[in-house]
Amino acid sequence: MQKATFVALLLFCLTPWCSPPIALALGLALALTIGHPFKTSKATKLLLQISVVGLGFGMNLQKVVEAGRAGVLFTIATIVGTLLLGWLIGRAMKISRGTAHLISSGTAICGGSAIAAVGPVIGASDEEMSVSLGTVFILNSVALFAFPMIGTALQLTQTQFGVWAAIAIHDTSSVVGAASSYGAEALQIATTVKLARALWIVPLTLATALAFRKQSAKVALPWFILFFLVAAVIRTYVPGPWEWVVRGARIGLTVTLFLIGASLSRRSLSAVGLRPLILGVVLWILISAAGLWAVTTTLA
Repeated sequence: MQKATFVALLLFCLTPWCSPPIALALGLALALTIGHPFKTSKATKLLLQISVVGLGFGMNLQKVVEAGRAGVLFTIATIVGTLLLGWLIGRAMKISRGTAHLISSGTAICGGSAIAAVGPVIGASDEEMSVSLGTVFILNSVALFAFPMIGTALQLTQTQFGVWAAIAIHDTSSVVGAASSYGAEALQIATTVKLARALWIVPLTLATALAFRKQSAKVALPWFILFFLVAAVIRTYVPGPWEWVVRGARIGLTVTLFLIGASLSRRSLSAVGLRPLILGVVLWILISAAGLWAVTTTLA
Protein backbone atom coordinates (compact mmCIF):
# COMPACT_ATOMS: atom_id res chain seq x y z
CA MET A 1 0.00 0.00 0.00
CA GLN A 2 2.71 2.46 1.00
CA LYS A 3 4.93 1.71 -2.01
CA ALA A 4 1.99 1.58 -4.43
CA THR A 5 0.78 5.00 -3.28
CA PHE A 6 4.26 6.45 -3.64
CA VAL A 7 4.64 5.09 -7.18
CA ALA A 8 1.17 6.31 -8.18
CA LEU A 9 1.88 9.84 -6.96
CA LEU A 10 5.30 9.79 -8.59
CA LEU A 11 3.76 8.83 -11.94
CA PHE A 12 1.20 11.61 -11.57
CA CYS A 13 4.07 14.09 -11.17
CA LEU A 14 5.20 13.09 -14.66
CA THR A 15 1.94 14.26 -16.20
CA PRO A 16 1.10 17.78 -17.48
CA TRP A 17 -1.55 18.13 -14.75
CA CYS A 18 0.98 18.30 -11.93
CA SER A 19 2.68 21.64 -11.22
CA PRO A 20 5.66 22.15 -8.85
CA PRO A 21 3.48 23.42 -5.95
CA ILE A 22 1.09 20.48 -6.35
CA ALA A 23 4.03 18.06 -6.41
CA LEU A 24 5.42 19.49 -3.19
CA ALA A 25 1.99 19.34 -1.54
CA LEU A 26 1.56 15.69 -2.56
CA GLY A 27 4.98 14.84 -1.17
CA LEU A 28 4.19 16.55 2.12
CA ALA A 29 0.84 14.78 2.35
CA LEU A 30 2.52 11.42 1.76
CA ALA A 31 5.25 12.10 4.32
CA LEU A 32 2.85 13.19 7.06
CA THR A 33 0.34 10.36 6.54
CA ILE A 34 1.66 6.97 5.47
CA GLY A 35 5.34 7.97 5.21
CA HIS A 36 8.05 7.70 2.57
CA PRO A 37 8.89 4.03 1.76
CA PHE A 38 12.28 4.66 0.09
CA LYS A 39 15.54 6.48 0.74
CA THR A 40 15.84 8.98 -2.11
CA SER A 41 18.05 11.78 -0.74
CA LYS A 42 20.97 11.12 -3.12
CA ALA A 43 18.65 10.62 -6.10
CA THR A 44 16.79 13.82 -5.24
CA LYS A 45 19.99 15.87 -5.16
CA LEU A 46 21.21 14.40 -8.46
CA LEU A 47 17.84 14.90 -10.15
CA LEU A 48 17.74 18.54 -9.04
CA GLN A 49 21.20 19.18 -10.48
CA ILE A 50 20.35 17.45 -13.77
CA SER A 51 17.10 19.41 -14.03
CA VAL A 52 18.87 22.73 -13.42
CA VAL A 53 21.42 21.90 -16.13
CA GLY A 54 18.54 20.98 -18.44
CA LEU A 55 16.96 24.37 -17.85
CA GLY A 56 20.20 25.89 -19.13
CA PHE A 57 19.27 24.63 -22.61
CA GLY A 58 16.38 27.09 -22.58
CA MET A 59 18.48 30.16 -21.87
CA ASN A 60 20.34 32.48 -24.18
CA LEU A 61 23.90 33.17 -23.00
CA GLN A 62 23.50 36.94 -23.30
CA LYS A 63 20.43 36.87 -21.06
CA VAL A 64 22.29 34.72 -18.56
CA VAL A 65 25.10 37.29 -18.37
CA GLU A 66 22.62 40.19 -18.07
CA ALA A 67 20.66 38.45 -15.31
CA GLY A 68 23.82 37.60 -13.40
CA ARG A 69 25.03 41.17 -13.65
CA ALA A 70 21.65 42.54 -12.51
CA GLY A 71 21.61 40.37 -9.40
CA VAL A 72 25.21 40.66 -8.22
CA LEU A 73 24.78 43.79 -6.07
CA PHE A 74 21.59 42.40 -4.50
CA THR A 75 23.43 39.15 -3.83
CA ILE A 76 26.39 40.72 -2.02
CA ALA A 77 24.24 43.08 0.06
CA THR A 78 21.70 40.45 1.13
CA ILE A 79 24.28 37.76 1.95
CA VAL A 80 26.33 40.04 4.19
CA GLY A 81 23.24 41.60 5.75
CA THR A 82 21.57 38.24 6.45
CA LEU A 83 24.65 36.73 8.10
CA LEU A 84 25.14 39.79 10.28
CA LEU A 85 21.47 39.97 11.30
CA GLY A 86 21.40 36.23 11.97
CA TRP A 87 24.36 36.52 14.32
CA LEU A 88 22.87 39.50 16.18
CA ILE A 89 19.34 38.10 16.49
CA GLY A 90 20.59 34.61 17.36
CA ARG A 91 22.76 36.04 20.11
CA ALA A 92 19.90 38.15 21.47
CA MET A 93 17.58 35.10 21.50
CA LYS A 94 20.28 32.92 23.11
CA ILE A 95 20.29 30.43 20.25
CA SER A 96 23.45 28.33 19.94
CA ARG A 97 26.06 29.90 17.72
CA GLY A 98 26.13 26.88 15.43
CA THR A 99 22.38 26.74 14.88
CA ALA A 100 22.15 30.50 14.29
CA HIS A 101 24.96 30.36 11.75
CA LEU A 102 23.45 27.40 9.91
CA ILE A 103 20.02 29.04 9.62
CA SER A 104 21.61 32.34 8.57
CA SER A 105 23.75 30.59 5.95
CA GLY A 106 20.76 28.73 4.55
CA THR A 107 18.73 31.94 4.38
CA ALA A 108 21.59 33.95 2.88
CA ILE A 109 22.58 31.66 0.03
CA CYS A 110 20.78 28.48 -0.99
CA GLY A 111 19.05 26.73 1.85
CA GLY A 112 19.88 23.09 2.45
CA SER A 113 22.95 23.15 0.17
CA ALA A 114 24.59 25.90 2.20
CA ILE A 115 23.70 24.21 5.48
CA ALA A 116 25.12 20.90 4.23
CA ALA A 117 28.35 22.65 3.20
CA VAL A 118 28.80 24.69 6.37
CA GLY A 119 27.65 22.09 8.91
CA PRO A 120 30.73 19.81 8.79
CA VAL A 121 33.03 22.85 8.91
CA ILE A 122 31.69 24.00 12.29
CA GLY A 123 31.24 20.47 13.58
CA ALA A 124 27.45 20.85 13.83
CA SER A 125 25.59 18.17 15.78
CA ASP A 126 22.80 16.09 14.25
CA GLU A 127 20.28 18.11 16.25
CA GLU A 128 21.64 21.43 14.94
CA MET A 129 21.53 20.13 11.36
CA SER A 130 17.99 18.79 11.75
CA VAL A 131 16.73 22.02 13.30
CA SER A 132 18.31 24.17 10.61
CA LEU A 133 17.21 22.01 7.70
CA GLY A 134 13.69 21.69 9.12
CA THR A 135 13.37 25.45 9.55
CA VAL A 136 14.54 26.14 6.00
CA PHE A 137 12.27 23.41 4.59
CA ILE A 138 9.17 24.83 6.25
CA LEU A 139 9.85 28.33 4.91
CA ASN A 140 10.66 26.96 1.44
CA SER A 141 7.31 25.24 1.32
CA VAL A 142 5.49 28.44 2.27
CA ALA A 143 7.45 30.49 -0.28
CA LEU A 144 6.68 28.15 -3.15
CA PHE A 145 2.98 28.84 -2.72
CA ALA A 146 3.05 32.42 -1.42
CA PHE A 147 5.56 34.18 -3.69
CA PRO A 148 3.68 33.79 -7.01
CA MET A 149 0.50 35.08 -5.33
CA ILE A 150 2.32 38.06 -3.82
CA GLY A 151 4.04 38.83 -7.12
CA THR A 152 0.72 38.75 -8.97
CA ALA A 153 -1.00 40.92 -6.37
CA LEU A 154 1.80 43.50 -6.55
CA GLN A 155 1.97 43.24 -10.35
CA LEU A 156 5.70 42.58 -10.36
CA THR A 157 7.35 42.34 -13.75
CA GLN A 158 9.01 39.11 -14.84
CA THR A 159 12.43 40.63 -14.10
CA GLN A 160 11.42 41.91 -10.68
CA PHE A 161 9.90 38.61 -9.62
CA GLY A 162 12.83 36.57 -10.94
CA VAL A 163 15.42 38.55 -8.98
CA TRP A 164 13.23 38.74 -5.87
CA ALA A 165 12.58 34.98 -5.84
CA ALA A 166 16.29 34.23 -6.26
CA ILE A 167 17.15 36.52 -3.34
CA ALA A 168 14.41 35.66 -0.88
CA ILE A 169 13.63 31.95 -1.39
CA HIS A 170 16.12 29.54 0.14
CA ASP A 171 16.55 26.40 -1.98
CA THR A 172 17.14 26.35 -5.73
CA SER A 173 14.30 23.87 -6.22
CA SER A 174 11.72 26.20 -4.65
CA VAL A 175 13.14 29.22 -6.48
CA VAL A 176 12.77 27.48 -9.83
CA GLY A 177 9.35 26.09 -8.86
CA ALA A 178 7.96 29.49 -7.86
CA ALA A 179 9.47 31.26 -10.88
CA SER A 180 8.17 28.66 -13.33
CA SER A 181 4.67 29.35 -11.99
CA TYR A 182 5.15 33.07 -12.65
CA GLY A 183 6.49 33.01 -16.20
CA ALA A 184 9.20 31.85 -18.60
CA GLU A 185 11.26 35.05 -18.34
CA ALA A 186 11.04 35.03 -14.53
CA LEU A 187 12.25 31.42 -14.59
CA GLN A 188 15.32 32.30 -16.66
CA ILE A 189 16.27 35.24 -14.47
CA ALA A 190 15.58 33.49 -11.17
CA THR A 191 17.57 30.39 -12.12
CA THR A 192 20.58 32.40 -13.29
CA VAL A 193 20.68 34.74 -10.28
CA LYS A 194 20.18 31.85 -7.86
CA LEU A 195 23.00 29.79 -9.36
CA ALA A 196 25.32 32.79 -9.29
CA ARG A 197 24.33 33.19 -5.65
CA ALA A 198 25.11 29.53 -4.96
CA LEU A 199 28.74 30.11 -5.92
CA TRP A 200 29.07 32.06 -2.69
CA ILE A 201 29.02 28.74 -0.83
CA VAL A 202 32.77 28.58 -1.44
CA PRO A 203 33.79 31.88 0.22
CA LEU A 204 31.14 31.33 2.92
CA THR A 205 32.66 27.97 3.82
CA LEU A 206 36.16 29.43 3.99
CA ALA A 207 35.00 32.42 6.05
CA THR A 208 33.15 30.07 8.40
CA ALA A 209 36.31 28.02 8.91
CA LEU A 210 38.16 31.18 9.90
CA ALA A 211 35.39 32.47 12.16
CA PHE A 212 35.03 29.13 13.96
CA ARG A 213 38.80 28.56 13.90
CA LYS A 214 38.66 25.31 11.97
CA GLN A 215 41.94 24.59 10.23
CA SER A 216 40.88 21.87 7.80
CA ALA A 217 37.71 22.91 5.99
CA LYS A 218 36.49 20.89 3.01
CA VAL A 219 34.91 23.13 0.40
CA ALA A 220 32.28 21.52 -1.83
CA LEU A 221 32.31 23.18 -5.24
CA PRO A 222 28.88 23.33 -6.97
CA TRP A 223 30.16 21.93 -10.29
CA PHE A 224 26.69 21.60 -11.82
CA ILE A 225 26.59 25.40 -12.17
CA LEU A 226 29.43 25.13 -14.70
CA PHE A 227 27.40 22.59 -16.69
CA PHE A 228 24.45 25.00 -16.58
CA LEU A 229 26.61 27.67 -18.25
CA VAL A 230 27.86 25.14 -20.82
CA ALA A 231 24.23 24.27 -21.61
CA ALA A 232 23.44 27.97 -22.14
CA VAL A 233 26.41 28.27 -24.54
CA ILE A 234 25.24 25.23 -26.50
CA ARG A 235 21.69 26.57 -26.63
CA THR A 236 22.91 29.94 -27.93
CA TYR A 237 25.22 28.72 -30.71
CA VAL A 238 24.13 25.17 -31.62
CA PRO A 239 20.69 24.43 -33.09
CA GLY A 240 18.86 21.49 -31.62
CA PRO A 241 15.63 20.20 -30.04
CA TRP A 242 16.33 22.15 -26.87
CA GLU A 243 12.65 22.83 -26.11
CA TRP A 244 12.18 19.12 -25.47
CA VAL A 245 15.18 19.09 -23.16
CA VAL A 246 13.73 22.02 -21.21
CA ARG A 247 10.36 20.27 -20.95
CA GLY A 248 12.09 17.21 -19.56
CA ALA A 249 14.00 19.40 -17.09
CA ARG A 250 10.77 20.97 -15.84
CA ILE A 251 9.25 17.54 -15.31
CA GLY A 252 12.41 16.55 -13.45
CA LEU A 253 12.04 19.59 -11.23
CA THR A 254 8.43 18.70 -10.47
CA VAL A 255 9.47 15.18 -9.47
CA THR A 256 12.29 16.65 -7.37
CA LEU A 257 9.86 18.77 -5.37
CA PHE A 258 7.65 15.74 -4.79
CA LEU A 259 10.65 13.77 -3.47
CA ILE A 260 11.72 16.70 -1.28
CA GLY A 261 8.25 16.91 0.25
CA ALA A 262 8.08 13.15 0.74
CA SER A 263 11.43 13.12 2.53
CA LEU A 264 10.11 15.22 5.41
CA SER A 265 9.72 13.21 8.59
CA ARG A 266 7.68 13.95 11.69
CA ARG A 267 10.91 13.61 13.67
CA SER A 268 12.71 16.35 11.72
CA LEU A 269 9.65 18.57 11.88
CA SER A 270 9.24 18.13 15.63
CA ALA A 271 12.95 18.86 16.12
CA VAL A 272 12.45 22.45 15.02
CA GLY A 273 12.26 24.43 18.25
CA LEU A 274 10.35 27.67 18.62
CA ARG A 275 13.34 30.01 18.90
CA PRO A 276 15.22 28.69 15.82
CA LEU A 277 11.97 28.80 13.85
CA ILE A 278 11.38 32.41 14.95
CA LEU A 279 14.94 33.28 13.89
CA GLY A 280 14.38 31.71 10.48
CA VAL A 281 11.03 33.48 10.01
CA VAL A 282 12.40 36.88 11.08
CA LEU A 283 15.41 36.62 8.76
CA TRP A 284 13.20 35.43 5.91
CA ILE A 285 10.70 38.27 6.34
CA LEU A 286 13.48 40.87 6.54
CA ILE A 287 15.32 39.63 3.47
CA SER A 288 12.04 39.24 1.55
CA ALA A 289 10.90 42.76 2.42
CA ALA A 290 14.30 44.30 1.68
CA GLY A 291 14.59 42.40 -1.58
CA LEU A 292 11.07 43.37 -2.64
CA TRP A 293 11.78 47.04 -1.92
CA ALA A 294 15.06 46.86 -3.85
CA VAL A 295 13.65 45.24 -6.98
CA THR A 296 10.59 47.48 -7.14
CA THR A 297 12.64 50.66 -6.81
CA THR A 298 15.58 49.77 -9.06
CA LEU A 299 14.32 47.27 -11.66
CA ALA A 300 11.71 47.94 -14.32
